[in-house]
Amino acid sequence: MIMLQNLFRSRSRRRLGEPLYDLAVRQARDPAFYRVLGVADRIDARFELYTLHVLLLVMRLRDEGERGADAAQALFDTYVSALDHALRELGVGDISVGKKMRKLGEAMYGRMTAYEPPLREGDVAALAAGLARNVFESGDQAAGQALAAYALASRARLADQDYAEVTAQPHWAEIKA
Repeated sequence: MIMLQNLFRSRSRRRLGEPLYDLAVRQARDPAFYRVLGVADRIDARFELYTLHVLLLVMRLRDEGERGADAAQALFDTYVSALDHALRELGVGDISVGKKMRKLGEAMYGRMTAYEPPLREGDVAALAAGLARNVFESGDQAAGQALAAYALASRARLADQDYAEVTAQPHWAEIKA
């Protein structure tokens, strides 16, 4: 009986996580990040933007209590699964996938751990420094300033939406330099 519950729970979780992940990815792929903010169109920079947008949604969903926590976990699980799938599509062999996934998982967890406090506290300087280092590969905090302002504005816009809106059509901030 427990095995059946877990089987249905994972299928239900995928149905919840996949559309949320698609919403985060669609926003992270907005050409304005590359044209307006100067994010390099590279796999590692895209990973950084995906991670930032998944984190923004996870944080907002967690603010909803238990149902939001379940949705946030489903989104996170879907993101991890998508990373695994992307590695395999890039031709990483089965033997190396585990090591690469562990490295990506550590990077993703590190980013989320570093970005969450400044996002919660509205600390643009700390967030800009982290984004400059990870997205723009720069030690100059100013490089991440516009992206940090966007992320904080998106956090505020998401907070103003009710749960149903966030899960169907999140309102992200405008991307501007």
